[in-house]
Amino acid sequence: MTTETKEKKSSGAAAASKFQPLGDRVFITYTEEMERTAGGIYVPDSAKEKPQRGVVRGVGKDVKNLKVGDQVLFDKYSGSKLRVDDEDCLILKEEDVLGIFTS
Repeated sequence: MTTETKEKKSSGAAAASKFQPLGDRVFITYTEEMERTAGGIYVPDSAKEKPQRGVVRGVGKDVKNLKVGDQVLFDKYSGSKLRVDDEDCLILKEEDVLGIFTS
């Protein structure tokens, strides 16, 4: 299967400017990945697992290892999901972030 990213019109900056996480929490935006089979059929959202990759858009004062702009991998069942300005966002504890992608 191949994976394509659903394009969003904004970069997440607008959502981040409206929310400041507290303590050891981070604010993450992510894009939904659409899976497509070799035959060209797209797998519906209800049949997929929750995305695990996102971009840090805000950090609380107690966060030590992350900064705004980091691309991170997070545990699939952690955090609180919310929607800000038609963007999917998560609020996670820093300990729920599994790692940082490097370029």
